[in-house]
Amino acid sequence: MTSTYLAAPPAVTPRGDRTRRRRRPRVAMLRRWVSPLLILIVWQLLCMAGILDERTMASPTQIFGRAVELIQDGMLGSAILVSLKRVGLGLAIGGTIGLVLALVAGLSRIGDDAIDPPMQMLRTLPFLGLIPLFIIWMGIGETPKVALIAMGVAFPLYLNTLAGIRGIDRKTTEAARAMHLTWSQRIRHVVLPGAMPQVLTGLRQSLGIAWLALIVAETVSASSGLGYLINHARDFLQIDVIVVGLAVYSVLGLVTDALVRYLESRALAWRA
Repeated sequence: MTSTYLAAPPAVTPRGDRTRRRRRPRVAMLRRWVSPLLILIVWQLLCMAGILDERTMASPTQIFGRAVELIQDGMLGSAILVSLKRVGLGLAIGGTIGLVLALVAGLSRIGDDAIDPPMQMLRTLPFLGLIPLFIIWMGIGETPKVALIAMGVAFPLYLNTLAGIRGIDRKTTEAARAMHLTWSQRIRHVVLPGAMPQVLTGLRQSLGIAWLALIVAETVSASSGLGYLINHARDFLQIDVIVVGLAVYSVLGLVTDALVRYLESRALAWRA
């Protein structure tokens, strides 16, 4: 007597389920725009009703019109490029320093004893208060601005990366040693993947501090950039230009944070 085994048909996802799954991120993105749009509408209505004086707070329509004028003049575009260059350099320098020091301190007891105490001492300093010293040491050019951003970036990345390295399961590192992996192979295949969630968290925090440091750096002895644009507008009481500059700062911060979040979703796809 023979028995016939029928293989179960492969599970087929209904087309409706796939469509709903694709719609979910779009719906979530639209929901995140509801409250900002409501704020803009209320702001505009308050200005139109005269509750907000346009001499102290310009309306959204005035700000939008001035932003268009600054874009057409090329002033806003050039200021954004200068600011992005400063943030990029500071992030690259400070991020590299923070990551390297965290790796040394996290993988070596001697490195931890040598690096962590001074880093913990320096991170308690109000780094924005170091601007006068930076100007005395480095002048009023680009160097003190980039140095200030780099210093603000280094500490969150260092602390988060160090915490991620220390949080790696000891059994994983022991297995790597048992497999006779070299030091570089352990870093590439064990340390960096294990610490990646904390590294990306530190990167998001560092980007926020980088924009904060840029705002302060560009309002001190700057001749270009968004901060210079805001300072120049302050001297002439151009409220709409000031708000345009601040809005651009916030938009750039949101865009860079969204890029890191996208990188996080790709690099940490294994996390449900």
